[in-house]
Order: sequence, then structure tokens, then C-alpha cells
Amino acid sequence: MSKIHHGQCACGAVRIRASGNSVAELHCQCRQCQLRSGTGHSSFMVFAGPGAVKVDGKTTSWSVTGDSGIEKHQAFCPECGTPTHVTFPANPGITAINPVLLDERDQFAPRIVTYASRALAWDVLDPALTRFDEMPTG
Repeated sequence: MSKIHHGQCACGAVRIRASGNSVAELHCQCRQCQLRSGTGHSSFMVFAGPGAVKVDGKTTSWSVTGDSGIEKHQAFCPECGTPTHVTFPANPGITAINPVLLDERDQFAPRIVTYASRALAWDVLDPALTRFDEMPTG
């Protein structure tokens, strides 16, 4: 049976429903994720497939070219400002959601750190996680 994840932004105006298992759970230390989160990294659960993530409620987004050179759309709730999810025009079936939104957020189990080469000294992550200096391919 497929797992269903439910969550919402801080004010409840945006609700997220993700179906199935995530294809990756990670912390990203790229500069854009640092700016997006206001700290040293952003955390994501990545889902793949058409309709894997459903967003109810109005979001606002802005586009940025990430450290990888790939354009990404960063969505957030226009009411409370909570970052909700990231999509990639070059990979329309991929959606990365912020695990802190989810009702079962303490089940988030990151395995990797991307852009570890950009880590800030004061942002210390679990040393047991697999680290990639950039974004891994494949």
C-alpha cells in the first residue's frame, strides 16, 4: 500500500499531500537553500511521478538558477511566508517538499547532504550522513 503524507504551512492556507515513498531525503547546503531557509541548509523530501504531490491553496513562487545551473521554482504561502515546495521545469515530475510541513515530520530520515562544499562552519549536520560536494548525478 502506498504511503500518504499530509501537511500544511504555518497558517494552514496551503495544504500538501504527497503519495508514495520519497525518492530522496536530504539536506542541501547550496547558497540558494541557505538564503531560502535563513540558515545553513534546507531539508527536503523528494517525490517523483505525475501527481505524486498535490498542493491545495494558493502559493506564490519565484524562479532561480541553482548552484547546479538548473532552474527551480521555489513556492511559498503568500499569507504566512512558509516555504512549501520546489519544482524543476526541466524535470516536471520531481517535487521537493519541506518535511517540517508534514504531520509526521519526525519521520524525516535524511541520508545525504548536497553541496557540502558550501557548508557554513556553524551549521553542523550529522557526520554519519553521506556528503556530496556538489549535486550528485544519476
